[in-house]
Amino acid sequence: MLKRIGILGGCSPESTVEYYRTMTRGFTRRFGTHAYPEIVIHSVTFERFILWMRARDWRSLAEGIADGLDVLDRAGAEVGLIASNTFHLVFDEATASTSMQMVSMLDVVADRLGALGCRRAGLLGTKITMDSSFYPERLMRSGIETLVPPVGEREVVDRIVFEDLSRGAVTDEARDVLRAIAGRLVDRGADAIILGCTELPVLMDEGELSVPILDTTTLHANAGLEMALS
Repeated sequence: MLKRIGILGGCSPESTVEYYRTMTRGFTRRFGTHAYPEIVIHSVTFERFILWMRARDWRSLAEGIADGLDVLDRAGAEVGLIASNTFHLVFDEATASTSMQMVSMLDVVADRLGALGCRRAGLLGTKITMDSSFYPERLMRSGIETLVPPVGEREVVDRIVFEDLSRGAVTDEARDVLRAIAGRLVDRGADAIILGCTELPVLMDEGELSVPILDTTTLHANAGLEMALS
């Protein structure tokens, strides 16, 4: 019996669509049928989460996520995913009361880096994600160092995420900027690049750099599907 999957989405809508597409099409490619698990999506109103993050109000952020997970819980979801890297800053607090089997983005990324034999990963994402310790602390437990761009470049990536990608705007200029920033992380010794924001994969593909590029959206969605099949 396949487990019902719950996705906390809407943050942003662009990546939420990719979670659903990855799971359903991935299942069909793998098994040749359309018998993929039931998927429940709770799409939150992103604006209030943005305000909490800008105010560094982590308690309200965690409570808002927990409320969203409760909606999925009550809808019968058994496997849960938070479709946002940044929201994993408060993962433990937000998931403390849910009965769902939660799939941590951080664990999925750490496992993939370990499988690739990487020891120093470059991290791109929102400014909060790049400024915070939640990624470095989790990766360090797996013996992996985290590199981030300098402050000015973090602000550039953050603007691309919130002003362009979360609104569905994808430009060649943004692609070039992100590729250049990632390339400088490689020059500093990164042996992998984490696209640590679920919107960023639309700007970069595997093979564009001399090191592996981790699409956290696809990795997380596939891990959720695997848990639903187990």
